[in-house]
Amino acid sequence: MATSGGTVSAAGDGPGSYRPALALLASLFFMWGFITVINNTLLPHLRSVFDLNYTQTTLIESVWFIAYFTASLPAARLIERIGYKQAIVVGLLVMAGGALMMIPAARIPSYGVVLAALFVIASGITLLQVAANPYVAVIGSPETASARLNFVQAFNSMGTTFAPLFGGYLILGRSMSGNTVEGAAALTMEQRLADAQSVQLPYLIVAAVLALLATVIARYKLPELGGATRRVARKERANHSLWRHRNLVFGVPAIFIYLIAEIGVSNLFINFVSAPDIGNLTHAEASRYLFLLWGGMMVGRFAGSYLMRHTAAETILAWASIGAFVVMMVTVLSNGPLAMWALISVGLFHSIMFPTIFTLGIRGLGPLTEEGSGLLIMAIAGGALVIVHGKLADMWGLQLSFLLTAACELYVLFYALWACRPRKA
Repeated sequence: MATSGGTVSAAGDGPGSYRPALALLASLFFMWGFITVINNTLLPHLRSVFDLNYTQTTLIESVWFIAYFTASLPAARLIERIGYKQAIVVGLLVMAGGALMMIPAARIPSYGVVLAALFVIASGITLLQVAANPYVAVIGSPETASARLNFVQAFNSMGTTFAPLFGGYLILGRSMSGNTVEGAAALTMEQRLADAQSVQLPYLIVAAVLALLATVIARYKLPELGGATRRVARKERANHSLWRHRNLVFGVPAIFIYLIAEIGVSNLFINFVSAPDIGNLTHAEASRYLFLLWGGMMVGRFAGSYLMRHTAAETILAWASIGAFVVMMVTVLSNGPLAMWALISVGLFHSIMFPTIFTLGIRGLGPLTEEGSGLLIMAIAGGALVIVHGKLADMWGLQLSFLLTAACELYVLFYALWACRPRKA
């Protein structure tokens, strides 16, 4: 293996030598996207089962993203000790264990056990994120890092696209609450207990697939990252500072703030489009439109991967943030199908934001790439502030609460126009 400037390529073979590894890693991106977005169908389901308000509903998702904050640095240390490949296997097995915890949580049923299970699943995903994102970013040419990460993140969006159909059919479609129009009469206790059981089969299937994927990864030989991307020795580390890199310093809050926008939209989407003055749909019907939201993200990432081979990543990021701001204002200020389709379209503009901010954030870090990527993954904890979005929805109404999302898009625009540019040495 030859290393240069924090990138890795097989000597003499060029990019084709690591493409099989990237193809396998794409399956990881698919699975953690799939599992994350099952939550979007799970939350309205749990809202009915446990009779929760919006603040309590979004607290469930906040627990999910608190795991990113608490598990990111331990994940980085674990990777340093056992390597990227073994860390990925451990992450998959942790996720499988969390998925199995959802089965007793549904049988009891217990709000607390649900929170614990989701925390465990999210901790496993955090380990995968810390390992896989920087791996993909540095395994090839730095000039195409954004294009490469957008490409594999498109498979993450493919997972998020199919998850609403899976969850809509196996969770919402098999429950009384999922086939009832928003605002209809409350369910009886017997109906809630019956609905709680519907999550057992989906999570059993997920656990089995994760265990199978862990077995495949354990038997596959992944290329090792070079020494330039490992944590530097203490003496050498004293000569470097992450805080001298403006693109990272502003990139961490950019990831944090963007996640508030993305998670707020996806988690409250079903409730919003189900409203009588928007789509007047059942939750099961609304989950099919959530498929379009995440489908837009998949299409946008494939398109972004292509465009970034010819256009600067920060330029595309700036235009995407402008488009996202415009459609969110349309969502807030209009009603009926126009508001619904405006919210659906934000997925297209959100698509390239996370992978592009991530690669711009670690640009030029060299031997500090691993530590910088750990901070960026930790910033995914911004999704925990979806509870603020839920509180605004309880106070102002669900539609006006999307003003928070519009404000988040403006910070991403600031990052794209100025803050992502590294200082000259």
